[in-house]
Amino acid sequence: MPSIPGAPPVLSTPDTHIFEDLTPSTTTNTPRKSTEQIALTYEIYRTIASIRKGRYRRVALQFPDSMLSDAPRVFEALQQGLRAPAPSPRPPAPDRRSTDQVVDEMLDLQISAQNEISPEERLYILADTSYGACCVDEIAAEHVDADVVVHYGRSCLSPTARLPVIYVFTEQHLAVEGVVAAFRETYPERGEKVILMADVTYANHLTSIGEQLREEGYANLFTTALMHNPSSPLPNRTVPEEVSQKEERLEEWRLFHVAEPPQALLLTLSSRVADVHIYPTSQADLPHPQQTLLASTSLALRRRYALLTLLNTVPIFGILINTLSVKNYLHIVEHVKSQILAAGKKSYTFVVGKVNAAKIANFSEVGGWVVVGCWESSLVESKDFWKPVITPFELELALKGDGERVWTGEWRSDFQGILDGGLKVNRHVDKVLDQSGRINGMDNGIDGGELDSEPESAPPEFDLRTGRYISHSRPMRGHNVTQELSNGSKDGFRAPSAGLIKRARGDLAVVGGEVSPGAEFLRSKRTWKGLGSDFEIAYDEGDADSGAAVEEGRSGIARNYTLGDAIEKR
Repeated sequence: MPSIPGAPPVLSTPDTHIFEDLTPSTTTNTPRKSTEQIALTYEIYRTIASIRKGRYRRVALQFPDSMLSDAPRVFEALQQGLRAPAPSPRPPAPDRRSTDQVVDEMLDLQISAQNEISPEERLYILADTSYGACCVDEIAAEHVDADVVVHYGRSCLSPTARLPVIYVFTEQHLAVEGVVAAFRETYPERGEKVILMADVTYANHLTSIGEQLREEGYANLFTTALMHNPSSPLPNRTVPEEVSQKEERLEEWRLFHVAEPPQALLLTLSSRVADVHIYPTSQADLPHPQQTLLASTSLALRRRYALLTLLNTVPIFGILINTLSVKNYLHIVEHVKSQILAAGKKSYTFVVGKVNAAKIANFSEVGGWVVVGCWESSLVESKDFWKPVITPFELELALKGDGERVWTGEWRSDFQGILDGGLKVNRHVDKVLDQSGRINGMDNGIDGGELDSEPESAPPEFDLRTGRYISHSRPMRGHNVTQELSNGSKDGFRAPSAGLIKRARGDLAVVGGEVSPGAEFLRSKRTWKGLGSDFEIAYDEGDADSGAAVEEGRSGIARNYTLGDAIEKR
């Protein structure tokens, strides 16, 4: 079971380290690439052709931190290539041209002429990404009013919301002979069903590897190809024909993966195929085969499941929006909000950049966090976080009752799969009150068809880890969910009302006519509530004396202050 810190982390720099720069160095000792290597690695000619084909004028170049040293040379190579005249299209033979072909050629010539007289393309380097390096940074690109983003390095291939993207995976060198030998040693039986898959930076080698293996007799070998679909049974990869017709058939296949996959991808693959063997690429240049590693995710899944039991009795959840570029991120945010509200719990939404422990530790009233980001970065595993951080898929399981929560080992993190075919704990649009007074099988304090907002009508809840009774595990139960459903609310949120309401039992704080667990935490548990909170000083019990009178302080600039009584002091 994961260990949870008993106190918030220290968020300030110790006095002994004030003048020290603790930022890790990103410099590497890799040799300088030649001009030919730059052109091949960063696919300069293909990028120029794509920019000209799309007639883009403002181009943003997004580099990960490890490739920033090559960014100026890539910029110069692209700039020189775009300044060169575009090659004229070569017309076909006269005896084979049709009328439509002649018209198309004339249009191509007009476009080529417009390209020569149009303004020069402008290139911009995006050095610091707003979120993860695998995601397209549309926010930074919009700051320069870019028409397209050229994304370098490995990518999660999440669909973007606004801008087109040119992906350059910067293919890495790989000794194909070593991979083939390791595959042969791992799967001695030629008739086994094996899927050959690789990281996006090594995907260009799969064709040659697959051809050599088929020549050796591996007839049931399937070589994947890249596609932009994180909801695929193999995320962003093609699948065998029998799997596309029936997804359950994927369990009959074994998977051989070139390069270490991200943890989110590994959990997804391990829950869908028979087994996963990983070929490490730490020494990819060596011709001799390296030993493959059998992936084991049982320990990681048990650790994730322990977090769910920990969060089952949490009354307040925080929703961390870790992306503003991934398509449908607003839909999953509304989906998560409606789920938390239907469970009788409270949620607060936070928009953050790169998630770290210092940012979210400032909100001690939040018992658990749900990250809405790309399908790879949503999985956050770190002991530095004070409170657990889970994914939207795991939230669906955490909100289930103790008798309903059954985890079969399945794990997924893509948005569309959760919205379309994931576990549906709550769907406000289709939910109605049934004859038994329960909301779609979830006990929310409704008995005999009557709306009862009294918390005493709900069954008691206990923490399975400690056995303690939890009094306010569902502070919004009865007050919001049952009332909005009885009024026919469809959007999952009740409009603000100025009418008088009965205060909930337990004397919880109410803000804007709604129970606010956050305000209750501020009132009852926070000792410091902001500047001026200690103005009223209680010296004796029941007696409060005012503090000193408020006086106008010093104003002006450092070289010439003006005091409250207009006396100058230099």
